[in-house]
Amino acid sequence: MIDYQLRQREYLLEISRAMTSRLDLPSVLRLILENAVEMLQGQAGLIALRQENGSLRVQASYGLPRGLLHLFAPLLTDIPAHAEREDLIRWTIPNLQMKLSLVVSAIGLGPSTGPWSFGTVPYGPVRCPGTKGSGHRLRQVVALPLIMEGILIGVIYIFRSRGGTFSANDRQVLASFADQAAIAVHNARLYQQLAHEKRRLDAIIENSADGVMILDPQRRIRIFNRALEEMTGWSTEEALRQPCSRVLALRDRQGKDICEAMCPLSQPKPEEHLYVEGDIKRPDDSIVTVGITYSPLYDREGHFVSVIANVRDITRFREAEEMKSTFVSVISHELKSPVSIIKGYADTLRREDAQWDADTLRQGLAVIAEESDRLNRLIDNLLDASRLQASAFKLELSYLQVDKLAEKVMEEFRTQSNEHMFTLDFPPDFPAVRGDIERSRQVLTNLLSNAIKYSPRGGLIRTGGWADDDWVYVYVADEGIGIPKSEQERIFERFYRAESPLSRRTEGAGLGLYLCKEVIEVHGGKIWVESAPGRGAKFIFKLPRG
Repeated sequence: MIDYQLRQREYLLEISRAMTSRLDLPSVLRLILENAVEMLQGQAGLIALRQENGSLRVQASYGLPRGLLHLFAPLLTDIPAHAEREDLIRWTIPNLQMKLSLVVSAIGLGPSTGPWSFGTVPYGPVRCPGTKGSGHRLRQVVALPLIMEGILIGVIYIFRSRGGTFSANDRQVLASFADQAAIAVHNARLYQQLAHEKRRLDAIIENSADGVMILDPQRRIRIFNRALEEMTGWSTEEALRQPCSRVLALRDRQGKDICEAMCPLSQPKPEEHLYVEGDIKRPDDSIVTVGITYSPLYDREGHFVSVIANVRDITRFREAEEMKSTFVSVISHELKSPVSIIKGYADTLRREDAQWDADTLRQGLAVIAEESDRLNRLIDNLLDASRLQASAFKLELSYLQVDKLAEKVMEEFRTQSNEHMFTLDFPPDFPAVRGDIERSRQVLTNLLSNAIKYSPRGGLIRTGGWADDDWVYVYVADEGIGIPKSEQERIFERFYRAESPLSRRTEGAGLGLYLCKEVIEVHGGKIWVESAPGRGAKFIFKLPRG
C-alpha cells in the first residue's frame, strides 16, 4: 500500500509537470483524464468545463463512447460554483452516486447483455485499461472541482466498474491532481483565447479596406496587409522585413522621404501621432496618393517598440479637390467670356450718342446671338453632367439612322468654318440602331466641334462608319494637333483638358467628351480615340445593332 501511494505521488509530480508545459486545451484535457484514471485505478473518466453562460459541458472523455456522453448530464447538476483550494477534499456533489445509477440505468451499462460494456466499446475507439471483454458496469464515481482563485472552472469525474469504493487517499490524490489540472486548464484556455484573438485581429487587419502596416523601431515592416498589396504593388512576402522607405517610396510635395518624418515618434510621447500625405509610385509607374496616420506603440516602461501605420488611398479625394478647383476656374472663365462679350456689344449698341448703320447692328446682334448660344450650350452641358452624376439621365429611344443624322450635323458645321473641308464616308446600307436622336446629335456635335477647335490650321474632317453582326461603328477624324498616349484615357473625364498651348487658348469646360462617353455608355456602347501628337485624332464609338 505504501509503495502504491509513493508511486502515486511520483506519478502525480511527473504528470503535473507535463500538464503545465502544454498549452493546447484538447491535449491538456486528454492528458489529465488518461493519467487521472490510471492513478486511481479507474476505468473511465469525464471532464466538464464551465461555459460562458455558467453551464457545464463535457469537453473530454476517456473509456466512454462519445455517442452516449449527453446521457451523463445528470452528473453535471447541483454543482457548487465556488470553493477554496483547502476545501477540495471535502467538496462534494449532492447525491452523486444516485445520479450515477440513473445514468447507468438510462444507458444500459449493465453486464455484457447491455448495449455497451468495457472491453468491447462499439461506439468509440478507446478501450478501457485492464479489461478483458468480460463486461463490467460503472459502480463507483468520484468527482472533484477544477478551481482557480476560488472560481469553479470545471469538474473531473473518475469511474470504477470493479474494486472498492474510492478512499480518502484516492480523493486526496485526485485533489492534488485537480489542483494542478486547474492551472493547466486555465493556462490552456488563456492560450486558446489569445490565439483566437490573434486570429481575429489578423483577419481584421488583413481584410481592412485601409492599408495597415506595423513597423519595428528600425522602421522595418513586420505586418503588411492585403490593401497595401493593392496600393503599392508589393506582395506581403516581398514587403516583410524591408525598410518602410523602400516599399512605400513615398515622398511629400517637397520631395522629402515620408518615412524619415517618423523620427519624432521614437520619443516617449505616447499621445503623439503623425499624419502625412504623399504619392506612391507603383512598379507599373502608376501613382497612388495616400494619407498615412503613424501612431507609436510603447511598452509599460515607456519604451518605443513599434509604429502602427494606417494607410488610406486618397487618390479620388485628391482628384475631386483638383476637379473642384478646375471646375471653379474653368467655369468662371467660360461663363465670364460670353457674358462679357454680350454685355460689351449690348452696351455699345445701346449708346445714345452713336448712330449705327444696319450692317453694324446686324453684326453686333449676330455676335450677341452667337455668344448666347455658346452660353446656352455650356449651361446645357453642366445640367447634363449634373443629371448624369445624379443618375437622372433619361433616354427617349427610337430607331435612328446615324449616317443621316451625321450628314445633317455636318451641314450645320460647314457654314461655321471656311478653313475646313468636311466629307462623309458611310456605306449605302448602313443599318439603323436604337437610340436617342437628340443625345446622339449631341455626341456628333461635340465631336465635330472638337475636331474644328483642335485643327487650327484647317484640314479635312471626316465622318463615317461601318458595321458588323453585333455593332455599328461611327468615327469623326481630323488632321489637328493630336493627343498624347498618356492623356487619351483622361480626356473623357469631367473638366479634363489635354495639356497643350492650344488647349489653354481654346474655349471649353472639359465636358464635351465626358458627355459623349456617358451618352454612348448609357446606350450600351463604347467610345475611344486613336491619335498621336501632330497626326490628328480619330474618335470612334460603337453602338449595339437594333
